[in-house]
Amino acid sequence: MVTLVFSIRSVFFPMTDKIVVITTCAGEEESDRIARTLVELRVAACVSVIPGVRSHYRWQGTVESAQEFMLLAKTTRDKFEEFRAALEKLHSYEVPEILALPVVDGAPNYLSWLEGSLKA
Repeated sequence: MVTLVFSIRSVFFPMTDKIVVITTCAGEEESDRIARTLVELRVAACVSVIPGVRSHYRWQGTVESAQEFMLLAKTTRDKFEEFRAALEKLHSYEVPEILALPVVDGAPNYLSWLEGSLKA
């Protein structure tokens, strides 16, 4: 059933190979360093840094709350494993949030720019 639903959705909503990866960082310096490095490594075409995000989560059995910076990185499915490995190496968190969301569609000129920005 799940496969059938996915197949039907793919017919009506064809996906691109582009993704947006969400992560969070504890501070401004770390978020800027990570964003710049991911772009320099060409594993992300663009990383938007959003300050002032409040996260609530369970960590080691306790409910926590923290002020964080959210990063929205634009990349491709083909680059994801390289992106993930780089992010895990750069990140200070023991378990960084790394969630890849599919891009259903976008402006053709932006998607083309994104693709070109990832090539050496």
